[in-house]
Amino acid sequence: MLMKSIAAGLAGTALLATVAFAQNPTATTDKAPAATTATTTTTTASGQWRTSKMDGIKVYNDANENIGSINDLLMDKSGNVKIAVIGVGGFLGLGEHLVAVPYEKLKFVNEAVAYTGAGTNPGAKPAATTTTGAATGTDNKPATTTTTATSSSKWYPDHAVFNASKDELKNMPEFKYSE
Repeated sequence: MLMKSIAAGLAGTALLATVAFAQNPTATTDKAPAATTATTTTTTASGQWRTSKMDGIKVYNDANENIGSINDLLMDKSGNVKIAVIGVGGFLGLGEHLVAVPYEKLKFVNEAVAYTGAGTNPGAKPAATTTTGAATGTDNKPATTTTTATSSSKWYPDHAVFNASKDELKNMPEFKYSE
């Protein structure tokens, strides 16, 4: 009985699909083609960062110690980023302490973190390409920047630097999203 129902359903579907494909749309030739008034312009955003890519960027202190990662960016009504919400501690988001820091206090670096451990790598490049956090002015140009072709093409910086230790961030008041 089940096989007969499935076969009947498939036959009905095939019949309806055949009728739908057999219909030809009627073409009207008495109308002139619609004029398009939209102008397409190409804009480039070279050297700009995507906010969607900023989520999760690691934050280091001046001693190159990982102190957290950016969880969110908060902006004012004019679109200027004012606060970076940094997640400190925790494991896979559990037990993480969120703190809000002024965005202009972050320094963004396009180069990878230079290792400064006991067995230093003599060929390691220092983290020299930086942009201050106040890179979101009305002109959309970074306040202080030195960019390279590879860093501007990936749409986000390598990491951020904030002058605090992990313990200092954990002792800051916890940031809560108000409802």
